[in-house]
Amino acid sequence: MPTTGLSENQNRRSERADPEGTAETINLILTDPPYNLGNFMKSRDTNLKKVRDNFFGAAGWDNLEYDEWANAMDAFFAQAARVMKKGGSMIVFMAAIKVETAISLAEKHGFYYKTTGIWHKLNPMPRNMNLHFVNSTETWIYFTYKTRTGTFNNNGAVLHDFIETAVIPASERRYGKHPTQKPEVLMSHFVEVLSNADDWVLDPFMGSGTSGVVAKRTCRNFIGIELDKNYFDMAKNASKEVERNETYSH
Repeated sequence: MPTTGLSENQNRRSERADPEGTAETINLILTDPPYNLGNFMKSRDTNLKKVRDNFFGAAGWDNLEYDEWANAMDAFFAQAARVMKKGGSMIVFMAAIKVETAISLAEKHGFYYKTTGIWHKLNPMPRNMNLHFVNSTETWIYFTYKTRTGTFNNNGAVLHDFIETAVIPASERRYGKHPTQKPEVLMSHFVEVLSNADDWVLDPFMGSGTSGVVAKRTCRNFIGIELDKNYFDMAKNASKEVERNETYSH
């Protein structure tokens, strides 16, 4: 049976945010770190706080100064390189205006940049729709580690770097709300294409635990790390539900 490891990290320093004994064991890192847009959004007349009760800019973890954020991301990529197997893959969700910085930092630590892709939300919140284009996309960056190719289970199909799904359905928020939660169908796509059964998947910014849920459902081993106790408990409860469903289905 696939293994799950959930770590509630009380230390805010990303360079300390990984379990002991994981060097060169990870096949896929799938993660959604803070985009650090809190201060940027506060300077814009978006009214997000008024229309969302869980606005990421008010969460307290997305408003670092740029240098502080860049240093934290550099430390993250350094630790990602330490635990990653040669030929492993990494998907990092990131704001479009931060992609160039993220690529530069990752390349310092041996990651090979493959492509930048788009997640298009089919039903985004239509805020300010009469003022400008509705924000319906997020960016993801694809890397391999110390090789130019890695696991890629396309099964002969042409896979585009433009992925369309709906946003999170209510059924995936049953354990609580996270302001940047990704839908299971999106995360499952990356897990199935970029890893194999019994591989190890790591999410060092686990949030509500969607990456762990889909990893377990697809017979991967999973390590998840989360700072916030509320989100950690959400992830733990979601993981337990997968275990219960697996037990009942056998």
